[in-house]
Order: sequence, then C-alpha cells, then structure tokens
Amino acid sequence: MNGLASAAREDAEPGVHLLGLTGSLRRASYSTAILRALQAELDGQVRLDIVFPRLPLYDEDAEGTAAGQEVGDFRAAIAAAGGLVICTPEYNHGIPGVLKNALDWASRPSGKSVLRHKPVLILSNAPGFTGGVRAQTQLFETLLANQAFIAPERQIVIAGVADKIRDGRFIDKTNVAFAVAAVQRLASFCRRANPTQLYWTASE
Repeated sequence: MNGLASAAREDAEPGVHLLGLTGSLRRASYSTAILRALQAELDGQVRLDIVFPRLPLYDEDAEGTAAGQEVGDFRAAIAAAGGLVICTPEYNHGIPGVLKNALDWASRPSGKSVLRHKPVLILSNAPGFTGGVRAQTQLFETLLANQAFIAPERQIVIAGVADKIRDGRFIDKTNVAFAVAAVQRLASFCRRANPTQLYWTASE
C-alpha cells in the first residue's frame, strides 16, 4: 500500500451516516424532493438515507415486541444514524400526523428513546410565504421533550415550495446550498459529538 495514500486515508474525516425523515408520504411530496436534492449534493463523506414513516398508529398497549417489525426497524434506523435531518410540511399550522406518530413511536420506551441526545437538523416547507415556521415550533417541542439535540442553526424554511419543484425535483439552488451547508455542519458535529458535552459551531 502506498504510504502517502495510507496517510491521507488516516487524516480524512470519517464518514457520517445521517437519516433523512420526511414528514409526508405522498408520491409527489415536496419534503421528500427537498431531502433528495440534499442527498444528491452531499459529498462521499456524508451519507443521507431517506426513511418514510409508514407506521401503525401509536398504541401504548403495543409496546416492546408487540409494536411490530416496522416500528422496530424504524427505531433501529434512528439509533444507527449519527444524526437526523427532518424535513416537514405544515398542515393546519402544525406538523403532519404521520410525523408526530413516528416521533411518538421513537420516543418509547420512556427514558430510553432513540431520540435522546440525537443531533437533529430541522427543515420545513410550505406553499405559503411562512415556509412552515409553525410546524417547526411544534417539532421543536416534541424533540426537546425527548432530549434530542436540535442543531442551533438559523431556521431553514422554504416558502413558496410548489413553485420550486420541476418534474418532481427541488430546483432552488440557493435553498439547497444553504441547507447542504447546515447538513455538513451537522455531520461535522456528529463526528465529534459527546452527549454529555454538546456544543456547536454555528454559521456566520
């Protein structure tokens, strides 16, 4: 093995696996299109896998193994990821039921949630001019209740999202670049994160 190549590999930053959680299940979801646009722009050191929260309605009677394989797989995917990137639409001034349901499943068992100390970056979108800021507020509350570490970034809100989609693709380069930079900072944080000593290098 070439010594220089070996040294370069040792100096390179380790890869980071992030999980992208979409807040919408529809085929032409704007949230999913945004996550796919980020996925396409990330370098080889950051992998973003997208998960669709197709889960049964939360039922406390179905805890543990009774929760089913879909719930177990969902929790395992969050646990295995270095961090989460959640992209949500805004429904009726709040987060969609499918996303809240998924986070309720992830919150259990009590005190041992896979969300605890998990670094999370939030993005929102809406056809209107507010870009889903009210959904972000609700999402913050749910994540904080589970002791997730929310990236202290400027809010990433994508307004007028319907006009920024072409052939199912999110084409707003300015928003993509802004969000990708935040994802890269999330990845850098995940590489060195210690749940007992969390700190962040914010954007300028």
